[in-house]
Parts: sequence; C-alpha cells; structure tokens
Amino acid sequence: MGFEELLEQVGGFGPFQLRNVALLALPRVLLPLHFLLPIFLAAVPAHRCALPGAPANFSHQDAWLEAYLPREPDGTLSSCLRFAYPQALLNTTVGERQSRGELEDEPATVPCSQGWEYDRSEFSSTIATEWDLVCEQKGLNKAVSTFFFTGVLVGAVAFGYLSDRFGRRRLLLVAYVSTLVLSLASAASVSYVMFAITRTLTGSALAGFTIIVMPLELEWLDVEHRTVAGVLSSTFWTGGVMLLALVGYLIRDWRWLLLAVTLPCAPGILSLWWVPESARWLLTQGRVEEAHRYLLHCARLNGRPVGEDSLSQEAVSKVAAGERVVRRPSYLDLFRTRQLRHISLCCMVVWFGVNFSYYGLSLDVSGLGLNTYQTQLLFGVVELPSKLLVYLSVRHAGRRLTQAGTLLGTALALGTRLLMSSDMKSWSTALAVMGKGFSEAAFTTAYLFTSELYPTVLRQTGMGLTALVGRLGGSLAPLAALLDGVWLSLPNLAYGGIALLAACTALLLPETRQAQLPETIQDVERKRTPTSLQEEEMPMKQVQN
Repeated sequence: MGFEELLEQVGGFGPFQLRNVALLALPRVLLPLHFLLPIFLAAVPAHRCALPGAPANFSHQDAWLEAYLPREPDGTLSSCLRFAYPQALLNTTVGERQSRGELEDEPATVPCSQGWEYDRSEFSSTIATEWDLVCEQKGLNKAVSTFFFTGVLVGAVAFGYLSDRFGRRRLLLVAYVSTLVLSLASAASVSYVMFAITRTLTGSALAGFTIIVMPLELEWLDVEHRTVAGVLSSTFWTGGVMLLALVGYLIRDWRWLLLAVTLPCAPGILSLWWVPESARWLLTQGRVEEAHRYLLHCARLNGRPVGEDSLSQEAVSKVAAGERVVRRPSYLDLFRTRQLRHISLCCMVVWFGVNFSYYGLSLDVSGLGLNTYQTQLLFGVVELPSKLLVYLSVRHAGRRLTQAGTLLGTALALGTRLLMSSDMKSWSTALAVMGKGFSEAAFTTAYLFTSELYPTVLRQTGMGLTALVGRLGGSLAPLAALLDGVWLSLPNLAYGGIALLAACTALLLPETRQAQLPETIQDVERKRTPTSLQEEEMPMKQVQN
C-alpha cells in the first residue's frame, strides 16, 4: 500500500483539505502585496528642478518655468536640467526673446543642484521622493526590485533545501517571523542603503512562502482534486493584486504602506497552530507516529470511519518503509538521473521565462492611458478569467500544453503590441492587458505543473531550484525596462522573446494530468530501463537516513 491508498482511506478532499487551503491563503495574499509593492513604493511622480521662488506679483507660472527650464525634444519641460541662468525677464518669455533674436547661442544647462520638486497629487511620499532617486539616480530606484528578487532567489535555494530536511511547517514559521521583522526594519529605514539591504533580506524571507505553500497543500490532496485546489489557491494571489491597488490608493505614504502590507504576518504566525505538517514528508523521514496522528486527524475532520484498528501504526509503518528517503536530499540529486536532469533543466528555462515576462509586464504600469491605481486594478481583474482558463485547460488539454500555450499567448500579445503605432493607444493597452492575463495563467500553471513533476523526497528542493532561476528572471525584469533608452520597444521585445523560448521548452516536459504524485526518484525514472535506473540510483541507496 502506498500513500495514495492511505489518503483515500482518510479522505483526499474534504473539510481537512479545505481548512488547509484557507489557512494557507494568507501567505498567497501577502506575496503580491510585497512582490508588486514597488509599483507604488518606488513610483516616480512628475518632478522638476527646485527653483528660486517666484516674485510675489508674478502670476504667469508657465512662463516663469520656461525661463528656468529647457524643453525636451517632445516639447515638455525638462525634469532633470535647468538653465545655468534665467533666460527671460519676469514679463518676457524665452520664445519672445528668441523671436527678436536676443538669444543667439544655445543657453547652457546644468543638473538640478538644489534638488527636485515633486508633484504630490498622486503620491505623498515614495522612496524616489525620499532620497531623490530620479534622473542620474533613477537606476538605483529600479535596482530596488532587482535587490528584492535577488533576495528571493537566494531564499528559494535555502528554503527549498531546509524544508525538505526539517519540514514544511517549521520553515513556514521561520518565513513568517523573518518577513515581519525585516519588513518593519525596512519601514524604519533612514537611508537608501539600509532600505536596500532590508528589502533584499525580506525577499529572502518571502521566498519561503513561494516554496512551501503549494507543495504543503498538494501533498494532502488526491489526484482528482489537485487541479481545482491549485487554481483555487492561486486566486488568492489575484485577490492580493487587487487588494494592493486599494491599499495603495488609500495609503499614499510609502512607510505606512509598507507597514500595512506587513502587519498581517502577525495573525499568520498564530494560524500555524492549525496548519498540519505534510504526512508524505513525515513518512519519507521515518516519523511514523507523527504521520499517523495527522492521518487520524484528517480522517476525523473528513468524517471517515477510520480508527486505530483500521488505520494502525503498523500499517502506516509499512507505507513508510517504501516511502522513506535513503539519504538527505541535495540539489545535486536533481541532476543525478537522466529523467530528473531533463525535468530540472527544462523547468529552469520555463520558470525564467514565466517570471521575466510576468514581472516585466506587472511592474511597468506606465503608458497605458490610465493612472497607477486603475492600471493595477485592471491587471488584477484580468487575472480572474486567466484562472478559469487554466482550470479548464489543464483538465482537458493537460499541463504541458497549457504551460506552452499560455507562454505563447504572452509572447504573441507582446509581439503584436510592438506593431501598434503610437496613435493606437487603446489597442496597445488591450494587448498589454491580454499579455498580463496570459502571463498570470502561465505562472499559475508553472506552480501546479512543477509540483507534480518532482518526487516527494525532492519536491521542495526542485521547487527551490526552479524558483531560484525564476527569481533571477524576476530580478532582471526591472533592469530590462531600462533598455527603452536604447530603443523604446526593446523591453517588450525581450519579454516576448524569452516567453517564446520558454513556451518551446515546456513542450519537452512530460505530462502529469491524472498522474499520481511521484514519491521517490524511482517513480520518476520508472519508464527507464531497469539496468540504467539501477546504475543511476546507486548513489541514493548508500546512506540510510
């Protein structure tokens, strides 16, 4: 008897699993609140050089600004330069003096030596206005997201390995506590350097949510209900995306905004009292008594007539004997056998493409003809039909075709947007929204698909590796936006091209629809010949746990 048969006895989908999904909803809501927070926290409002005050009797503000600020090629006043000397008298504009030939040479311009003045009608305070991260320093503003996702990258490796070794539930507590402490430190930052360091560490802590939550849900679910539970759980992310638009609209100061999205970690810590450890993982570690206790609790909540007699500890011990991992997992184990090596390499490419395109679209909310809050809300709303698309597609077309199709849809939306002229703004906006919907569908599928590809003994380790590469894509996405200085359409070309590559790679992965979750490396390699499998599995059979 395997674990699937045990799960069938105690109930593979019922009140126990629904409670588990509800308890793990909070981390899913918190993730977009932090991952997409730079949209508001690092927003750059309209700004110009700080200028000497206008005379008391001066009423023509535009003419006065024109005397101090040069114009850009598009006719707007410069945000980063000012004239070295005022170019007009109080009652004479630069244009009038040029028409009379009084200005023969190009006037000298200088950077904003006295700082900047910001339009605070939309944001009362952001890190850009706090530390003047504009003009020559705008790269530091974009780098905040890169630092954050670099932290997520490192944290994914650590949490993936540690949760396979020490358990899902214990590491989820570590993620909650460290996220709360580090985010409070970020909100109290007194300098850009302090903020960058604490946000990087916060990203490492939040990586625990991305790595642990989905497998902890799936490992208590039977095959039939994994899809619906996975898609249902992903809707909490969408709820977080829309909630961020509301919270950002109500709280315009970046410190209070960061505090507002962090404090829910406190009730999250308390909720872990009711979150069960994965019985699958406990059995692979030989912790039969704990697994037996959780299985009986699951049966009671699901109303199954299972007691100590029908589900004895001896019966669970027999299952554990077949499930028990023979040695501690490591990232090298993901590449020891041919099939696992193939899965890992393909998943790395897919996750890089999913993250790069998703965060490239999500963090760039400008140029769509809407304000920041409207765009964020629209991007959240469009994710709802994408969940329905994923639910129907993975059930009928399968995981592999859904993953490839959603990535292809993202690439086509971005590619078509490149062909739109500047006067077709409504079409460009529609294509951006479509691309966002497809990219979210690809993200939802990636979590479900990857969790089903790896065996229980290496599931968290595999998720950690793929998340590492994925967050590398997420960390590069904000920097790719700076390529618009080379060519305006180059960022979208990069996002679409990488999504297309990932779509092609997804077709190389095996299908997992209606398949049982693999428990051991042997389960993954079962289609291989016995001889080659025995040779490649030899390192995994040398050391007992």
